[in-house]
Amino acid sequence: MSEVPASDQPASPDEESRRPTKAPTAFRTISEVAEELDVAQHVLRFWESRFPIVRPLKRGGGRRYYRPEDVEILRRIRKLLYEEGYTIKGAQKALRGMRAGAAASEQAATSSTRRGEERPSVGLQLGGEARRRLTAIRDELQELRDLVRRAAG
Repeated sequence: MSEVPASDQPASPDEESRRPTKAPTAFRTISEVAEELDVAQHVLRFWESRFPIVRPLKRGGGRRYYRPEDVEILRRIRKLLYEEGYTIKGAQKALRGMRAGAAASEQAATSSTRRGEERPSVGLQLGGEARRRLTAIRDELQELRDLVRRAAG
């Protein structure tokens, strides 16, 4: 029986604790992000091709460096796909809805403070998860409406 070289063995807990921790604002390599999100590196590259909002910096030799914003978006994508059961297309729509919802919330908050209103609008009172689900439901209903119109027309 041959021995496994030390470099191929998983790091012991002592070795992992000795690794320097990165600042939350530091850029991450694809291997670091893949490990953090518990997905394979090829999955991250595939998601980049399907979700244009994920834009890691690419250096010489094509090495990817993910910004903290990219990691957060990838975390959302992973949650939508793996935990909430969305398809790629559904997750794309949900992310578009989140971006549109965030922009609308920002605009509503800015306009309400200009008018001197103190109470946020109903849309701002919804939590992020409820907002995402409602947006996905709305998108699906719009698709169904379009299908019915095409079938009837």
